[in-house]
Amino acid sequence: MKNFSRPILVATIAVVLAASASIPSNAASRAARTRAYDGQWSVVIYTLVGDCDRSLRYSVRIIDGQVQADDQSYQVSGRVTPKGEIRVMVAEGGRSASGFGRLSADSGRGQ
Repeated sequence: MKNFSRPILVATIAVVLAASASIPSNAASRAARTRAYDGQWSVVIYTLVGDCDRSLRYSVRIIDGQVQADDQSYQVSGRVTPKGEIRVMVAEGGRSASGFGRLSADSGRGQ
């Protein structure tokens, strides 16, 4: 597991995203590819519409393709596919933001 923080940039304009699950044909191979993104990441949300702060950063951890909050003061959910496609939702204080994008070995981009 990598021990450094990598940024995921997310510009939000949508509020709701549905995550879809797929059934892998080779579960062991899929799991190994998904774990390539395991580790500490940082999600940055740039608000384009709404009354949230212009920019918010959240520390997250990816474990076996599942995106989890690194702090109990906010909630994070999401999933990373073996190809690095990510969907993430962050909620804090009655507000939420969702995004999707693609990760590489040490960075990511999305909206």
